[in-house]
Amino acid sequence: MEKITSFTIDHLRLVPGLYVSRKDTVGNTTVTTFDIRMTNPNEEPVMNTAEVHTIEHLAATFLRNHPVFGSKTIYFGPMGCRTGFYLLLSGDYESKDIVPLMTELFTFIRGFEDEVPGASARDCGNYLDMNLPMARYLAKRYLEEVLTGITERQLNYPS
Repeated sequence: MEKITSFTIDHLRLVPGLYVSRKDTVGNTTVTTFDIRMTNPNEEPVMNTAEVHTIEHLAATFLRNHPVFGSKTIYFGPMGCRTGFYLLLSGDYESKDIVPLMTELFTFIRGFEDEVPGASARDCGNYLDMNLPMARYLAKRYLEEVLTGITERQLNYPS
């Protein structure tokens, strides 16, 4: 069996960043999958499920309500390794194209102080597994260490 594309990326050289993971064609539409890498793989602790779950609820809600990208958002969710998230957008994009969107998103999460959308027994299958303070911390860190002054190394997978 062939390795899937995401398993061919050198995770020993990968740094936190914003990467195009793949592009697929569905009918006449390109779907771009982004790798939102928030922690340094195999070098630092992964994110705990509570903050991953909180970021997922906040980001999915924010993106699907976004005035420009709401109708283009297909999916936002965590990587199984808990080092980041995948974002699927309808359209042919490069990483640099969505830096403003990601800055807007993580600024929203960093400053969020309300009830987490969907964090109730009626709306979510694991609503108690949430950690808003840690989600806010990770959003702040990603903004400061990755998105502000993002470099080519953080926009393109290592070769």
